[in-house]
Amino acid sequence: MNAIEIRNLSKSFRSMYAVDHLNMTVPIGAIYGFIGENGSGKSTTEKLICGHLVPDCGEIKLFGKDFTDPGVRVRVGALIENAGCFPGSSVYQNLMMQAINLGIENPDEEIRRVLSIVRMESNAELKFKKCSLGMKQRIGIAMALLGDPALLILDEPINGLDTDGMRIMREILVDITKNYGCTVLISSHILGELEKIATHYGIIRRGKMIMELSAEEMDSRAQVFVSLKTKDMEGAKQLLSGNFADVRLEEEHIRVYDVDDTEKIVDCLMRGGHVVSEIKKNKIGLEEYYVELMSRKEDK
Repeated sequence: MNAIEIRNLSKSFRSMYAVDHLNMTVPIGAIYGFIGENGSGKSTTEKLICGHLVPDCGEIKLFGKDFTDPGVRVRVGALIENAGCFPGSSVYQNLMMQAINLGIENPDEEIRRVLSIVRMESNAELKFKKCSLGMKQRIGIAMALLGDPALLILDEPINGLDTDGMRIMREILVDITKNYGCTVLISSHILGELEKIATHYGIIRRGKMIMELSAEEMDSRAQVFVSLKTKDMEGAKQLLSGNFADVRLEEEHIRVYDVDDTEKIVDCLMRGGHVVSEIKKNKIGLEEYYVELMSRKEDK
């Protein structure tokens, strides 16, 4: 059984498909990074899962049951677009209103619990309008966590955050999955941050799922390369191109792809009169992998 299983899901607006016969599988306990360009169908898919939109066709199962089942709906928490809080009310008051709306027993205890999870215990009495963007995003997650859901759906929760805000958000999401047994579906454009926490990925384009893979599979597919600098970058590139199959000048570095033998590269350059000032082994990251994948799709 998986947290989310979607088969042949479609949703159109004015005869245009926003989601086009999409298939998707999110394992229980995963942090599933949902990736795609603007307008690719990410938010529409999340709204369909949450029941905010009615699908044209297809099947959505949550924990093995139809997504409309009342017993499974209460196991889903979501933050899509914004937290929907009252600006003049305190953090605690906003959470209390949501807890009452959800019919939660012992709401004060539950509010204290979710505030602790999102590192906001000391800000309970702060008015929402005085909170930073990062704090507002964490309050939204706290509201989504009321009632201890088994599945949390987050739409772009780290966009616009500063470095410290993104670090805190990463820690919270890892904590939610490891210590509270919650599965997280998260969409984001900040792929470098997503790469640090995601266990699985789904890549969507024009409403279709074009690839699903685990973080381990992504890592195994990522090209290895040696990155280096010399004084004469163009001359060094020409020399290396005569000895290695894939040499590129990128981001102010020479990259030699599908090779991890640094000694062989340094020896080649030294024999050609080039002194290496910087060299290291690396792999392409999620963002580069995504860009390369999209460019291959464009070529087809």
